[in-house]
Amino acid sequence: MKEELFVSGRNIPNIDPYLNIWHWQIPLYLFLGGLAAGILFFAGLFYIMGKEKEMPATVKWSTFVVPFALVFGLFALFLDLKHKLWFWQLYTTVRITSPMSWGAWVLMSVTPLSFIWAASYLREAFPQWNWRWKFLKNFEKWVIKNRIYFAWAMVILAVILGIYTGILLSAFNARPLWNTSILGPLFLVSGMSTGAATIILTSKDHKERRIIGKIDLLLIAIELFFIIHMIMGFLAGSEVQLAAANLFLGGQFTVSFWVFVIILGLLFPAALEILELFGLKVPIVLPAILVILGGLIFRFIMVEAGQITRYLY
Repeated sequence: MKEELFVSGRNIPNIDPYLNIWHWQIPLYLFLGGLAAGILFFAGLFYIMGKEKEMPATVKWSTFVVPFALVFGLFALFLDLKHKLWFWQLYTTVRITSPMSWGAWVLMSVTPLSFIWAASYLREAFPQWNWRWKFLKNFEKWVIKNRIYFAWAMVILAVILGIYTGILLSAFNARPLWNTSILGPLFLVSGMSTGAATIILTSKDHKERRIIGKIDLLLIAIELFFIIHMIMGFLAGSEVQLAAANLFLGGQFTVSFWVFVIILGLLFPAALEILELFGLKVPIVLPAILVILGGLIFRFIMVEAGQITRYLY
C-alpha cells in the first residue's frame, strides 16, 4: 500500500479539476471549419452581387476545396470523440444554449450544401463530365435555376459556422483565455482571411486576385485589432486573466505567437499585399500561404494555451 501526503489542496494530478485532453484534432477541425466558412461566404456573396463571371475562382473553383475541408475536419473531430459510436445522438435534439448543438446542426446543413454547390459547377470545370442518372441531371438543372437561394443560405450559414468555431471555446467559462466574447468574431475574421487566401491560390486572374487581396488586407487589419483588444481586455481583468495574457507576453507561447502568428502570419503578408497593390512584383502565393499557415498555428496555440489557464479557487 502506497501512502501519499497532500500538503495542499491545489494542483493534485487527477484530483484537482483540470483539462488537457484536446490535441491536434480540435485545432485542425476549427481551422478547416473556419477556412470552409470563409470560402463559402465569399462565393455566396459575390454570386449575389452578380459577379460570377468576373470572379470565377471565388464563386466556382475555390468551392471545390470546401467539401474536402469539411470532411477532413469532421473526420478529425470524429477521431477525438471518446464514444465514437454515439455521435449520432447530437442529432436527436436541439439545444439553443449549447454551442456544440449549434455546430452539429450547422455542419449538418453546410456540408451537403457545399457538395451541391461545387457539383453544380462540375460540368463547367470538366466539359466531358456527364451525369449518369437522369434524376441527377434534373437535380443539377434545378440547382442552377435556384442558385441565388443556395447563395443566400451559404452566406448566412458560413457566418454562423465561422463564429461557432470561436464560441465553441469561449463557452468554457473555467478557461480564462477562452472566456472572452471577442473570440467568436476573431475566429470568424481569421477564417474569412484564410478563405480569401485560398481563393487567391486558386485564381488565375490578376484582377480577381487583386480584389480578394484588398479584402484580405482589410481582414488582417481587423484580426490584428481584435487580437490587440483581446490582450488589452485580459490585462485589464482579474489575476487569472493577467496570467492568460502573460502566456503571450513573456510566457511559454510568446515566441510562437508573436513570430508565427503576428509577424509571419499577419504583418508580413499584409506588407507584401500592400507592396503588390502599389505595383511591385510580389509572388502572390507567398502571402497567401503565410496567412493560411498563420491561421492554422493560431488555432493550435489558442487550444493548447487555453487548456493551461485556469481559475484557482
